[in-house]
Amino acid sequence: MPVDWKAHLDTVVAGNANKVIALRRHLHAHPELSGAELQTSLYLYQMLGKLGLEVRMGPEGCGVVAENQATPGEPALATGHPTEKRIAIRGDIDALGIQDKKEVPYRSTHDGVMHACGHDAHAAIIYGTILALTRLQQQGQLPWPVLWRAIFQPSEETASGAAKMIGIGALDNVEKIFALHVDPTRRTGEVGLRAGALTAQCDMLRFTVRGQGGHAARPHESKDPIASAAQLISTLYQFVPRATDSHDAVVLTIGQVQGGKNPNVIPDTVCLSGTLRTLDAAVRTRTIEQICQVARGVEEITDTKISVDFPASIPSVQNDAELSRLVWQEAEAVLGTDHVRLIARPSMGSEDFACYLEQIPGVMFRLGSAADLTTTTALHTPKFDIDELALLVGVKIMTRSVVMARRPNDETKE
Repeated sequence: MPVDWKAHLDTVVAGNANKVIALRRHLHAHPELSGAELQTSLYLYQMLGKLGLEVRMGPEGCGVVAENQATPGEPALATGHPTEKRIAIRGDIDALGIQDKKEVPYRSTHDGVMHACGHDAHAAIIYGTILALTRLQQQGQLPWPVLWRAIFQPSEETASGAAKMIGIGALDNVEKIFALHVDPTRRTGEVGLRAGALTAQCDMLRFTVRGQGGHAARPHESKDPIASAAQLISTLYQFVPRATDSHDAVVLTIGQVQGGKNPNVIPDTVCLSGTLRTLDAAVRTRTIEQICQVARGVEEITDTKISVDFPASIPSVQNDAELSRLVWQEAEAVLGTDHVRLIARPSMGSEDFACYLEQIPGVMFRLGSAADLTTTTALHTPKFDIDELALLVGVKIMTRSVVMARRPNDETKE
């Protein structure tokens, strides 16, 4: 066994720093929306192919899966860790429909599209982890055999990419999975982590309000779906919080309203779309019933027809307790005990990494990415950026976690 593979890892990560940062900047300058990550995927496919890995494209040319092969003559793992099983690492690659307003050399070159959620950083960290694992394997510096698979996932923002990657076999023969998310509310060199629920369950919500159009001057001759939609939104925002136990977390938001084409015409139909976020299954069921009850009531008083649909649902990210402890220990070893913090309560955000966790155990951690908390920019905003030193921290923790997750049962912890 190598005397100090972790010290050697630090040297490898430092040597690859420029490559990791360069990839992050390339992706940031060339963002692509969910479901359209064709050039991003091709670029990654070509880079990974040059490393001698087995690489394949995701569905419809979006997304990439890459994996290593065992070194010839490599000894088998101890009982309980079959060599054919892999450890997966996942990074998302899609961007958002936001105009990049930063004045930096790597500013988005695609008008109205930018990486405002750190997916460029996630992909770069996964790439850096691949470089580190590959170098350690080639130099015989791994303490035991490690088979891994990297998933560069499309369409996280539309909550559809994880299911598609699972559908093409991304989790076949995988026993554990790791992921991270940059966190601009934490300084670079800090990590946030919690076992159990990390994010909320998110249900996509859609209302279709059907009335009877007419002339704006004679609303009494129509059944105004805009008035009905306004009443629906107002009632939902008043009724749902008042009908929910104050100890239960429920967030209902209508984020899209579509209806009408002319200022002097009452339309026939208005469509509303939004999200419902909950942490408890019983609370979710009860809240859905309340939403439908409100819709029926507004239907009656406005004489319109309102249909309610839930077109998609993303479960809560449930971090595995054992793997959470593993990442915590490795993060402490990299950063020190004072720089790994417990996340006190789940986020009401959603993350389709949860779909993988319905199949196998895994963990997602928060990686601090702010050089200065007084000037930090929030996720999903036009000036979002990261401290690129955080990339190297992420690579170290991710690589160590992957290797330690394959530790044979008869090995003692270092």
